[in-house]
Amino acid sequence: MTGLPRDVTRWLQGLELTVQPMNARRDFSSGYHVAEMFSRYYPRDFEMHSYSKGASFSAKQDNWNKIRRTLQKLRLHLTEKLVYGTIHCKPGAAELLVQQVYFVLTKHRPRTAQSPELDFSDQKSQQLLPSVARSTATSAVKSNLRKSEIMALPDILTNGRRAEAIIGKHLQDKIADRTATDCGRSNLVRSRLKQTTGQNLGRDERHSLEMCLQSPLSGAVVSYKTIKVNQPARRLPQSC
Repeated sequence: MTGLPRDVTRWLQGLELTVQPMNARRDFSSGYHVAEMFSRYYPRDFEMHSYSKGASFSAKQDNWNKIRRTLQKLRLHLTEKLVYGTIHCKPGAAELLVQQVYFVLTKHRPRTAQSPELDFSDQKSQQLLPSVARSTATSAVKSNLRKSEIMALPDILTNGRRAEAIIGKHLQDKIADRTATDCGRSNLVRSRLKQTTGQNLGRDERHSLEMCLQSPLSGAVVSYKTIKVNQPARRLPQSC
């Protein structure tokens, strides 16, 4: 299972769960496997017959509410933001939650633990893609506002604010990416002008480069040149 340190993976395999998790985001979302991990250390408190293996949102809520009550009784703690991200299949949340469960139960920290960043948006994965392949505003909302989140809190105003925040962040990232791209183009234009100092540079080419530097978008201007093509006249077929 990718995303987990090797010692945590070996520990999971040693627990001999009923089904070995293969996809952390999907398999730990319902809470059943989380309760099963705790049951190996606290079998009287985590009775697995009272937990559901279902994938419906109601089954998830029921499982996690039982886990919260039992952990509170045992004076154990899991970060609520990690639990929330795991329930709603946020990228990276389940892996961090498993590492925290490993620490709570074994009192050992993972050797190569992930960074404790609790931002479970798809911003990092989007930054690795070229600008033309990144999500649109609609795709960003679908990726970062899960259906289960809307079902958990079916309030139009609250979900509307969430969608607006996602779209606003998406637009900020696009502006930052465009600014970086334009700065790169501007630097290329400046280097081209420096290289051509003292050389015979065409008047049109120099004017085009200077206009790019004067543009507020620093390189967003695209110059077009009219090309005249001499084509032979077509002879129409003579009618009989």
